[in-house]
Amino acid sequence: MKKPISDVTPNTWEFLRDAMIKPTGFREYDARWRFPEEINLPGMTALGLGLGTQIRRRGIAPVIAVGNDYRDYSLSIKHALILGLMQAGIQVKDIGPALSPMAYFAQFHLDVPAVAMVTASHNPNGWTGVKMGFERPLTHGPDEMAELRDIVLNGEGQPHPGGSYEFVEGVKEAYIDDLVGDFRMSRPLKVVCATGNGTAAAFAPEIFERMGVEVVPSHCELDYTFPNYNPNPEAMEMLHDMAASVKASAADMALGFDGDGDRCGVVDDEGEEIFADKVGVIMARDFAKLYPGATFVADVKSTGLFASDPELQKHGVTADYWKTGHSHMKRRVKQIGALAGFEKSGHYFLAEPVGRGYDCGMRVAVEICKLMDRNPDKSMSDLRKALPKTWATPTMSPWAADTEKYDILDRLVAKLVAKHEAGDSLAGRAIKEVVTVNGARVILDNGSWGLVRASSNTPNLVVVCESAQSEAEMRAIFADIDAVIRTEPGVGDYDQTI
Repeated sequence: MKKPISDVTPNTWEFLRDAMIKPTGFREYDARWRFPEEINLPGMTALGLGLGTQIRRRGIAPVIAVGNDYRDYSLSIKHALILGLMQAGIQVKDIGPALSPMAYFAQFHLDVPAVAMVTASHNPNGWTGVKMGFERPLTHGPDEMAELRDIVLNGEGQPHPGGSYEFVEGVKEAYIDDLVGDFRMSRPLKVVCATGNGTAAAFAPEIFERMGVEVVPSHCELDYTFPNYNPNPEAMEMLHDMAASVKASAADMALGFDGDGDRCGVVDDEGEEIFADKVGVIMARDFAKLYPGATFVADVKSTGLFASDPELQKHGVTADYWKTGHSHMKRRVKQIGALAGFEKSGHYFLAEPVGRGYDCGMRVAVEICKLMDRNPDKSMSDLRKALPKTWATPTMSPWAADTEKYDILDRLVAKLVAKHEAGDSLAGRAIKEVVTVNGARVILDNGSWGLVRASSNTPNLVVVCESAQSEAEMRAIFADIDAVIRTEPGVGDYDQTI
């Protein structure tokens, strides 16, 4: 196999003939490019050949489930990827249009080791990418992505006989059966189902109706031009629209899903958006009663309540704070046998006996409906208000060059650890510990905290602070963390600040 060309130039002779791949598309835990500006169809075939070669090198059975999201260009990209997988001698099981978690489910349902899902995730149209894995329920992490990148970009893809293609019917129906089973609501529940015209529109309304939930559809017509907004439940545009629908329909809550259905956003009956980490605490409280002594993983950007909430402590729960990123979180949940993992971005990882450990927005929606059924006298706003109050900053990102950000972060972590070891205070309080699994999360003696880490995807650091006591303390934590950050001249302005 020839090495792909790294400069992608559409509308040239070479563009229709040669593999062209911009190297920056190989990210920490998936592959993502603008199409056709950064990758062409022969480039996707080269990626498929590289992934097939990686599967064979590792001695994994050469069988893979492949799906695509609902975008007008995803089918041609999937076919180009499949061509490369078949060149590598892989038996391809094509499950058709799908959500990412439906593709992960197909690994179990069809009993195949590997998966490749063609999706731009929550990115706007013009983006494409592949989420892949070969150790269910995990997806590629940094090591696997680096290995795949080297195989593809160095032209090391190896053709192999034995490739085949089969279109598999019925996976969507089996996935919905697996999610809902024989569960039916025993209380009335009215839910705004927001899909932003994305792939989840083909799944979520049916899932709610099967459970006996009254559905208020919000942009649930499949339309890959996304005429209203890009489906992304972290974006304020979608959340505001969900809140307006709740108020207009007097619904009990709104549940919204991103373009490939692996994330879920929640707005309560009062039109209040509940950030995913707080939804995680609400769910953890409910699970803790059913599974006392459970372990929950939270990413380092998430609320400190997983460790400090008296209700969780009462049921002997263990909190584990881990690296941000869906591949990191999935791996950690599996590694330590946690019941669930919660990420502030809206990825939830519900493991056995609740789920299978991969991130599935539909599974989260089902479990939230079950939670409401177990609490028939409570509204979602009641459950939100029952949490201890905390004051948190938004995610704030000061600029730091990609080539320098990790070195800068190493020095900042060392400075913050040194403050702890010297017995220095932060925001006038003693530092209890500094968690360094992903940057530095400085935890104070009252459970308040401040975090600095490096962004996986952009030339930025990431800063989040939360106080268990007051807005004033939250601002003081940020001021003291920022004072340490400002000792590094390579750090620029924030995208937003408090």
